[in-house]
Amino acid sequence: MRGTVVRRKRLRQFAQFRGLLVKPATRWGIASLFAFIAIVTIAGSTVWAESEFRAENESVRIKRSSERTTFSDAEIADGFFKIAFGAELRVAGGTDRVRKFDGPVRVFLDDRAHANRRADIAAVIGDIRTYVDHLDIALTEDRKIANVVVTLLRDRSELLRTMRSFYGRKRAGEIERRLAPRCLSGFSEDAEHRIVRAEVLLTADGGDFSFLDCAYEELLQALGPINDDRSVPWTMFNDDVQMGFFDVYDQYILNILYNPRVRPGMTRQEIEVLLPNILPTVRGWISSINSARRLGASNDAGRVR
Repeated sequence: MRGTVVRRKRLRQFAQFRGLLVKPATRWGIASLFAFIAIVTIAGSTVWAESEFRAENESVRIKRSSERTTFSDAEIADGFFKIAFGAELRVAGGTDRVRKFDGPVRVFLDDRAHANRRADIAAVIGDIRTYVDHLDIALTEDRKIANVVVTLLRDRSELLRTMRSFYGRKRAGEIERRLAPRCLSGFSEDAEHRIVRAEVLLTADGGDFSFLDCAYEELLQALGPINDDRSVPWTMFNDDVQMGFFDVYDQYILNILYNPRVRPGMTRQEIEVLLPNILPTVRGWISSINSARRLGASNDAGRVR
């Protein structure tokens, strides 16, 4: 493995917004994971049934009702280049290439908190599978085949102990000092910038909205768009923005990234050439899938219960 990308979300001053991400290395080898780069900054009715099995959190419902859903090509491109390239905290190495999985993504939940959050994680993964075309992502019960591990921890004190276990005391101390993490995500990549392994650390004690906000952001960033940027106001990949759901703007970023014509290792200049040809397809997909979702939600709301 060539290197590791790590991302974190700043500790919020508000109790309900305590998202943060960092890259866990766990059993894949800390030394190799940090060898190249360490960046700290995370379709059909069957799928909807999985992702909407629980009543929507009220804070999420309010956020969704005021969501902006229409963007110009320039606004989409600006956010993509700022978030898919670069890194919020770079410890070593470069960040000037596309980084993404190049095959199926299988997610294993290591629930150390025993907090009954498996359904929430399944819903988040179901949403990602629904809204990102050309991405094969699913939960697995078999850790041996997983290339993403979500470790669920009780609270921040357990998170800090786990960080020391994953990264070693010195590296964990640096992350804690610079980032005050609450939850973390990151990945390791090979020489061709294909993501090989990713991990997400989540804490379970922050309430439903905080948990969902962290889970969506960390899992999505573990797929490649690792940077945060405060100049992009419509993305969850902004320390000043909390969503708690997979918003339309970030669907654009992930669907561009996982378009088959976008390959791991591509430069910004190569993507700039491709983007005018990719965007119409991405727009068509996002319009179609969100229209279908709204229709399904409307039909579900009209059923007699």
